Amino acid sequence: MRGYLSFLSADRRRLLGCFALFLFCSFGHTFFVSLFSADIRESLGLSHGQFGSLFTAATLAGALALAQLGKVVDRHSASRVVPALMLMLAAGAVALALATNVWVLLLALFLLRLFGQGMLSHTSFTLAGRWFDRERGRATSVATLGLNTAEALFPLAVVAVMAVAGWREVWWLVAGALVLLAWPTSVLVRRERTPLRVAGDRPAAPVRDWTRKQTLRDPYFFLLLTAMAAPALIGNTVFFHQAHLAELRGWPPALAASAFSVYAAVTVAANLAGGVLVDRVTGLRLVPCFLIPLGAGLLVLAVAEGPWSILVFMALYGVTNGLSLSLIGTVWPEVYGVAHLGAIRSNIVMVLVLASAAGPGGAGLLIDAGVVYPAQVAALGAYCLLASAAALWFVPRIRARLRLERRPAV
Repeated sequence: MRGYLSFLSADRRRLLGCFALFLFCSFGHTFFVSLFSADIRESLGLSHGQFGSLFTAATLAGALALAQLGKVVDRHSASRVVPALMLMLAAGAVALALATNVWVLLLALFLLRLFGQGMLSHTSFTLAGRWFDRERGRATSVATLGLNTAEALFPLAVVAVMAVAGWREVWWLVAGALVLLAWPTSVLVRRERTPLRVAGDRPAAPVRDWTRKQTLRDPYFFLLLTAMAAPALIGNTVFFHQAHLAELRGWPPALAASAFSVYAAVTVAANLAGGVLVDRVTGLRLVPCFLIPLGAGLLVLAVAEGPWSILVFMALYGVTNGLSLSLIGTVWPEVYGVAHLGAIRSNIVMVLVLASAAGPGGAGLLIDAGVVYPAQVAALGAYCLLASAAALWFVPRIRARLRLERRPAV
């Protein structure tokens, strides 16, 4: 903890800016949008499968747009990019507040997914990866605490606001907050930063800077994605259909909201611990083991019907999610360098967003087709364990390649 405090005091402004971007990106994340799922379906007369399909279509379109839009972080200053992204996210919130038909709903979901979960998180990860070197794990952990904070507070806040107002009014409040805070947030990130080294340290051998085209031709890139995309695929699936699971098992609606607090607390602890671990042992070493808690939690959720199972799942998922937040910001610059990080990360985020879209939509269609949801949850748990086993094979090979590619420092 002492190391975190000294680190924070050295560069508070930029870290606060990255934190804020993750806080605001939560308005486009599945966990936040899913809080309004039942109200949206009731207002527009949609089934689980229909709403899930719209959500999937909007997310897929956003992911394709992100692949091209993501490289603006390499070409333009953060002070110009950030306010534009926040205003576009505010436009998505306004569109959802006004949605009375599926076309406006589709547009709203597209804007929320592209500029919320997509571009704001992509921008924060890219800035943290570019601005920090030896402290990259801790920088990423501090930045992603913004998302952890949102996951802990926003579900309870939405429940409280909706007790006295409608779901559309919540989105008007979101839009107003984004507009008011766009300029102050841009001020926090307006100056670039050159990574600092500790006095007396020997310079680390530089990592080869891959271009986006070279990265996409690397088979290990896609093997890494099979593991790194799992939390996005699985978390969004479970969160999006949490109300359906609660209905199946007769759980009170407030249970899921309270379970988010457990999830967020564990995520924060695992995130901070993960930042220290990454800086000490590198992110690659953690890839084979970070999915194991999530896999175990999914199996518990699939077979245990008591209310305690959702709390156990949320706690175990919090461990995986906390570690993944550190890994997703550090593994890629470790392996592919930072010169083209924005362009490379745009493809990574596109895959993550595609994964987050495939889960809710596919699960919704399976629910409509009569496939029992607990069986789907069990299958996701098996995927986590298989991905971990595969990582035990390919991660040592990536590390061996890195040792060959590094040039001696001069």
